[in-house]
Amino acid sequence: MKKIMLVFGTRPEAIKMCPLVLELQSRRDEFEVFVVVTGQHREQLDPVLKTFGVTPDVDLNIMSASQTLFDVTERVLSGMRQVLTDNRPDLLLVHGDTATAFVSALAAFYLGVPVGHVEAGLRTFDNKAPYPEEFMRVAIDGIAEYFFAPTEATRDNLLRAGKNPNRIFVTGNTEIDALKYTVRDNYSHPQLDWAAGSRLVVMTAHRRESLGDTMRGIFSAILRVVDEHPDVKLIYPVHLNPAVRDAAEMLANHPRIRLIDPLDVFDFHNFLARASLVLTDSGGIQESAPALGKPVIVLRETTERPEGLSAGTLRLAGTTEAGVYREFTRLLEDSDLFNAMVAAKNPYGDGTAAQQIANILAK
Repeated sequence: MKKIMLVFGTRPEAIKMCPLVLELQSRRDEFEVFVVVTGQHREQLDPVLKTFGVTPDVDLNIMSASQTLFDVTERVLSGMRQVLTDNRPDLLLVHGDTATAFVSALAAFYLGVPVGHVEAGLRTFDNKAPYPEEFMRVAIDGIAEYFFAPTEATRDNLLRAGKNPNRIFVTGNTEIDALKYTVRDNYSHPQLDWAAGSRLVVMTAHRRESLGDTMRGIFSAILRVVDEHPDVKLIYPVHLNPAVRDAAEMLANHPRIRLIDPLDVFDFHNFLARASLVLTDSGGIQESAPALGKPVIVLRETTERPEGLSAGTLRLAGTTEAGVYREFTRLLEDSDLFNAMVAAKNPYGDGTAAQQIANILAK
């Protein structure tokens, strides 16, 4: 029996790794599953674990007030050294591009434990966008021995980097798997009642590289567009980062914009399912919203998910006030474009990624 350790520490990782945890745990004759969480995002991580019913075997609980990347790196490296030494898995699975994933992979490399990278091969080819995630995902791919790539394009990135083609597997993305556990036809919420009869826009915006004047410019564009379209209402679950919450105050007094606290994954996925369109600088939402038939405007200068641009599920607005205003307005006013994006095929898989990964590991 193969001992598989999975480690994650942030909300996005948890959303994408919990379906894989559940799939592996359902195959107890094939795998001994050991789950580690770092608690890098304590308040946002725990509700995801509860939604999926995942109980960690070890919780490093590293989060501290005003933590820096230095703090996270030091605590995860020390904690994972002990966990890996004590439990010695046959394989460590990490996900994506977080500090938890990178440092855990580094600890495994130091100890000679093989690493599998779920969501491998994504690239913007710019270490500053997104920062520090682009560096971290490339570094993980430099350590990993097994690569679970969501698309053919990400597989090609790995091949160009010289990775062994026999160790690269195209599986789709487990973000799509997660929707099967969360979206409900009979879901209701008071905020959705408020938005009834309107074109609902759901927004997320929190990226480090957009803080300050850039984020205020994005929000200025959003205010203008909502002002000009009286049938639009916008709901913005505001990230807990104080700098984000401070910038978001400029949206607070608009009668058709609601600023709310972050939603747990169950609520958020159901909000997405009922939105008309989505504004985001998140990576995972660029995958999940199109799986629900929702056009996505990406509030970033570049994306590591160019497949969505090619497929027509995403449009890149950039981070200038003019660019955001232009793309948001166009999608609200151009029905042909809107309908084409709704109908576009999501390139990130069919919701069977976790099962495919488990089948590969079994072999």
